[in-house]
Amino acid sequence: QVPLVESGGKLVQAGDSLRLSCTASGRTFRTYSRGWFRQAPGKEREFVAAIDGSGRNTRYGDSVKGRFTISTDKAKNTVYLQMTSLTPEDTAVYYCAAAVRTPGEYDAWGQGTPVTVST
Repeated sequence: QVPLVESGGKLVQAGDSLRLSCTASGRTFRTYSRGWFRQAPGKEREFVAAIDGSGRNTRYGDSVKGRFTISTDKAKNTVYLQMTSLTPEDTAVYYCAAAVRTPGEYDAWGQGTPVTVST
């Protein structure tokens, strides 16, 4: 089990930017990919962004393309989600995840960090 800890979520206004962090505590883990998901109240969990183990390849959900950027600092064992031009529709609990044992299958999850975007 890879312990993942998210941070950075808070209340912001529409149009603001925010950066979330996800750190794998303890020893360094190799992962096939690391990703961000979110879940808004009353909605299903939604894929936001992912980055592969090399850090060179990324992909994004349609609703965040062009506004969010995922990146990694391997030295810090941390993945970031830079969010810009936030709207109230981005309000959700954001979870980071890691595919540790099988490519494409996220088997380690953080507890989530809440992001609220006000009008």
